[in-house]
Amino acid sequence: MRRQENFTAGFTLLEIVAVVAIVAMLAAILLPLVPRATSRQRLAAFAVEAAALLKADRTAAVRRSAQINAQIDAPGRMIRSGSTGRVLQIPADVSFQALLPLTCNERPARSTISFFATGMSCGGTIVLSRLGVGFEVRVNWLTGGIEVAARNAPST
Repeated sequence: MRRQENFTAGFTLLEIVAVVAIVAMLAAILLPLVPRATSRQRLAAFAVEAAALLKADRTAAVRRSAQINAQIDAPGRMIRSGSTGRVLQIPADVSFQALLPLTCNERPARSTISFFATGMSCGGTIVLSRLGVGFEVRVNWLTGGIEVAARNAPST
């Protein structure tokens, strides 16, 4: 004859499922509240994307034999292509500075980087930085060439 013993030392499957369901609900509520900061890789991607947008404007200027102006809006945190109208929006947690010429081709430059039919430009630099890491997108005033360079961001 077999004796029946009462086992009460473990958890039942129902209890385990209930705990997992509660943890899943808490995660679903709390994860969207966690701030998603811009990583170093994403910061580099923004710099490369800005350079690609400017290179496309330079190429369009040469191809169309016309001046193309890329709009740089530092307070609005965006760069707008003069050839395609495409907009690159920079996140709020990234420091965005634009060092642009006051005049270009004897006219006020305001907030533009201009490319001419020859491929030349009046130049400019866009600086993107976050937490000690930064990138510069440089437009050479003589050649119109565009490069991305890593830099140490100023400590604030």
